[in-house]
Amino acid sequence: MAEEVLVDVDGKTTRHLTTSLLAVAFLSSFGSSMLYGYNLAVVNSPAEYIKDFFNQTIVRRNGSGVDEETLTLMYSITVSIFAIGGLAGSLTVGMLVTRFGRKGTLVYSTVLVFIAGGLMGSSRMCGSPEMVIIGRFITGIHSGIALSVVPMYLGEIAPKNLRGFLGLVPSIFICIGVFIAQILGLHELLGKEEYWPLFLSLVVVPTFIQLMLLPWFPESPRYLLIEKRNVHATITALKWYRAKGNIQVEVEEMQEEQRSLCSVKTISVLELFRDPSVRWQLITVIVVNAGMQLSGIDAIWFYTNAIFQNAGISTDQIQYTTVGTGAIEVIAGLVGCFTIERVGRRPLMIGGFTFMGVCCAGITFSLLLQTYVSFMRYVSVACVVGIIAGFCIGPAGVPFLMTGELFKQSHRPSAFIVGGFLNWISNFTVGFVFPFLQMSAGAFCYLVFCGVCVGVAAYVFFIIPETKNKTFVEISELFASRNACEEENQLLESSDQVKLKKMNGYGALLSEDVEPLDRTEK
Repeated sequence: MAEEVLVDVDGKTTRHLTTSLLAVAFLSSFGSSMLYGYNLAVVNSPAEYIKDFFNQTIVRRNGSGVDEETLTLMYSITVSIFAIGGLAGSLTVGMLVTRFGRKGTLVYSTVLVFIAGGLMGSSRMCGSPEMVIIGRFITGIHSGIALSVVPMYLGEIAPKNLRGFLGLVPSIFICIGVFIAQILGLHELLGKEEYWPLFLSLVVVPTFIQLMLLPWFPESPRYLLIEKRNVHATITALKWYRAKGNIQVEVEEMQEEQRSLCSVKTISVLELFRDPSVRWQLITVIVVNAGMQLSGIDAIWFYTNAIFQNAGISTDQIQYTTVGTGAIEVIAGLVGCFTIERVGRRPLMIGGFTFMGVCCAGITFSLLLQTYVSFMRYVSVACVVGIIAGFCIGPAGVPFLMTGELFKQSHRPSAFIVGGFLNWISNFTVGFVFPFLQMSAGAFCYLVFCGVCVGVAAYVFFIIPETKNKTFVEISELFASRNACEEENQLLESSDQVKLKKMNGYGALLSEDVEPLDRTEK
């Protein structure tokens, strides 16, 4: 469970992926990020059954049912309330990770999933549509927290040469969550009327597994040293994630980041916007996180069934075709994950957004021409698959990774609040505006998404430097000239310096007045 550290002939340290790093990446993503993808897709298959339940409940209460428009409105609220919950959850991230830590926030937030699963699972037995809606809202809160905290946690525990790989693990599990919901939603499995409460409440299973195992893993060493100043806990955490070897280099890098901070205190969102030293990092977070949702990926999922119908696929076969697109989504995510440390962040972002832009334009032209040229309907299907693949290779996960990489410890929680807020508000905006945009602009509505994709790709090309294999301090220095300011290097007080010596393969403390190890932060 430790990482082997080798010293090359030129003196450089090479770090390898370890069992403990991989386990905590899978575990935190399995019980948190995967639920986001699952909850995005879980309501699609039982939509008609949920509407019938709403109508039957209203009949029992009032003696008469409601019209189709009212049922559609109630179902739309059930679906969209998830995004509202996500928005609310994202706004609490800064407070939670500062108080409870990264791992602690993931552990404590599991209670939300159990409450939501219980409400949705017993809603039909209690005859309460309100329990379904409230349950969706609470799962949204959990997802809003998890989408920011998991990338933050993994980015801080990973060595710099593995930060990209581990940072994309959550996006793969999001794709897996969508894929699992699509499979379980098949009529042969849980896609039947009697199973929809169970289908919605299955979110408690991965969360229970996470709750049983994740507390045994250490908190982020960077959080323990820079924010908690608990040196013993930092060394203990590094022993979990690194090898027997000299960990002094990594501790010194954390100290360098700490010295560059004006204050160890976590700054607020308002202070983040006022800080000129991170102006371009903040603009970058705004552009890439908003662009990720405004790229049209949610609209593509919304329009998938109609496009498949136009391609001549029968209604009975569309559910299996949708599962096929989910499989492509997972494969594309894996491609991005295993290539990011080779090709870097910028190529995946530029290539992904550019390919999505080309495919959005392709959908427009294929929809316009399919009445005249029959094979164009299949071109539109290929463009849908292309947009999904392009999104999952880079834009699906790199913005979360980039949000964590561009900021140092004091600014990072507020940066994730901004990124999470933009992600969820853009998600809700696209879902709300797209039907009206489609009615007014027809096939040309996809050119709007094409423009967004090309614009974000151009911004990444001209503005964002490559952050592969760089420390957080080095990344901040890359932006210093663009921000027209110098990095501040505030020296720590002598009592805060951590001095290590090589002892039994690990760095050993020389200072005697350090804070004792808190077993709860193991």
